[in-house]
Amino acid sequence: MPFQVVDQLTESQTVELTRLYQGEWWTQGRPLDEVHDMLAASDVVIGLVDDDQHLVGFCRVLTDFVFRGTLYDVIVDPDYRGQGLGRQLLDAVAEHPRLARLEKLYLACKPEMAGFYAAANYQPVGEALVWMSRRQRTL
Repeated sequence: MPFQVVDQLTESQTVELTRLYQGEWWTQGRPLDEVHDMLAASDVVIGLVDDDQHLVGFCRVLTDFVFRGTLYDVIVDPDYRGQGLGRQLLDAVAEHPRLARLEKLYLACKPEMAGFYAAANYQPVGEALVWMSRRQRTL
């Protein structure tokens, strides 16, 4: 079954994304209204849809379009995993015309996912950098 890359989500696809988020430890609890806000504030949005326009995969990028971009929320519907859709999302990011000038594209992942991203030419940043976070609010 072929999947189409889209660069914006319909309302029903946004609802489907919110549902997908509820199944992952890193995105549980995201309410629909805030997913709308997130999409509006994202610089690049990439979705994968099936023939019926149902969302089966998603990711997004925040960037300055020149030096740095950060890839977020790479997610594939559990019913469609193992079919190369995660790689299709990463390829769509790598080939996106608005990201062509980027010097570097970053992402953060769990150690067990590093091999998946390495297969798409992502490399560990190294021990010199540590991702840090500060909670601004509680969901």
